[in-house]
Amino acid sequence: MMKELQEKFNQFIADIPVKSIHPFGSGHINDTYLIEVEGTTQNYILQRVNHHIFPNVPELMNNIVAVTKHLRKKYEQMPHKNPDINTLTFLPAKDGNMYYKDESGDYWRVMLEINPAKTYDQVEEPKQAFQAGVGFGGFQSLLSDLDGSKLYEIIPNFHNMETRLQTFLDTVEKDPKDRVTLAQEQIAFVKERTEEMLTLVRLSKEGVLPIRVTHNDTKINNILLDENDQGLCVIDLDTVMPGLVHYDFGDSIRTSTNTGAEDDANLDNVEMDINLFKAYTEGFLQETADILTETEIKYLPLSAKIMTFIIGLRFITDYIDGDNYFKTKHEHHNLQRAKAQFKLVESMEVQFEEMKKIVADATVLTV
Repeated sequence: MMKELQEKFNQFIADIPVKSIHPFGSGHINDTYLIEVEGTTQNYILQRVNHHIFPNVPELMNNIVAVTKHLRKKYEQMPHKNPDINTLTFLPAKDGNMYYKDESGDYWRVMLEINPAKTYDQVEEPKQAFQAGVGFGGFQSLLSDLDGSKLYEIIPNFHNMETRLQTFLDTVEKDPKDRVTLAQEQIAFVKERTEEMLTLVRLSKEGVLPIRVTHNDTKINNILLDENDQGLCVIDLDTVMPGLVHYDFGDSIRTSTNTGAEDDANLDNVEMDINLFKAYTEGFLQETADILTETEIKYLPLSAKIMTFIIGLRFITDYIDGDNYFKTKHEHHNLQRAKAQFKLVESMEVQFEEMKKIVADATVLTV
């Protein structure tokens, strides 16, 4: 196996003695390896990109190159910043492409490892939430003059509530696994909130929300931090594509402020921690208040509800459909996931006025 991986690595860097190759990271989509070489402390990351999840790897890499090139130019002009550690650096293959396609049809890429650096899988205190906000907000701000509409849509309609809703309704009507009777409460929950949850779709169609470069997977473990827990670099750029700023903000709130687990069986554990919301929002708006429109800022609180609702909707749709998309650990896992996400939506609803006030106050502080 090591010999085969070294052969892939040598498609990017030839004739460098490899000291070791080890599986790296906790990702579930791509296969990732740490490459240590002789004679230098610089390590490399070799990845096999999952082309079943991302069928158009060339366009995916074009998106990543466009974004990292733009960020690199910005960081080169900023004091106390280093492009080699503040953005990802991908290496071209011998044929000039930013990927190598092997004889089996698999796609590989190589990037420089950023070290020392660390990540957290879960936000535990407000200062971590603040740094997450600064990290993703800075990412958004630095890319605000890159035309997001020119990027390739890696996963079409990924956050399109209208599309997700229609799939849900079609699945409920078909009821292929006779599970609709087990999901009546969740189906009613969806239908009661449909109009509000379509708000971003309507505003986008009206052209009042600009299309930006969005990350679309804004978990805290997609930000590398230094030894002082200061943000270094936004990573995992495979889902970078055109979108609304609300996608990134809303999903960050969903994943960073939940006091329970995404699939928590005890719904009493599931609440939105308003202190973590405040910290993340202040960090995010510190970086973005001057580049976002008033309308964008106005709908940030609602985006948290919408993005949480969408993942709950996807869970309950998959449950009714027979668990064909998300991996499950037991028969009713997707139902359990949906219940937890909808409970988080309810917690946001209870605290919604306070969320709006926090956004307004944070905006004033940064202007």
